[in-house]
Amino acid sequence: MFVWGESEGELGINFDHIWQKTLTVLNPLKPADGSIMNETDLAGPILFCVALGATLLLAGKVQFGYIYGMSGIGCLGIYALLNLMSSSGVSYGCVASVLGYCLLPMVILSGSAVFFSLQGMIGTVLALVIIVWCSLSASKIFISALDMEGQQLLVAYPCALLYGLFALLTVF
Repeated sequence: MFVWGESEGELGINFDHIWQKTLTVLNPLKPADGSIMNETDLAGPILFCVALGATLLLAGKVQFGYIYGMSGIGCLGIYALLNLMSSSGVSYGCVASVLGYCLLPMVILSGSAVFFSLQGMIGTVLALVIIVWCSLSASKIFISALDMEGQQLLVAYPCALLYGLFALLTVF
């Protein structure tokens, strides 16, 4: 019998871990628990990529290929960078999981693009806030999972560049 949050479903998806990772992303000021990133989980990131594509589609933009292409190349770049910076190393699946979960605020930005245009001052400020939110969440999780204290800004910068691409895709 399946009980919510206690075990995995039939497909091996642990909904409790998805929920914990999502809450970690939604509160970028709360310290991250590095142990939740030990398991490579791609169900949530794929869901958020599809949600980003769907909200962009509702705004009249067909961008699924760009989303998956930028995600794959961005994960590869961050993976290489983190393996050069950390002493313990990180798996590609962990990088893809963290970057995918931290795409959730970008889904909020693209959802707002359905209702009003983001091509003014308000849209620019909102996009900058979302980029900072995504990059702070991702860097916070990477720092706690890889024991890279004092290097959050070094990790946040390339993450901000990656999420900036997603913001450009959303705004324009």
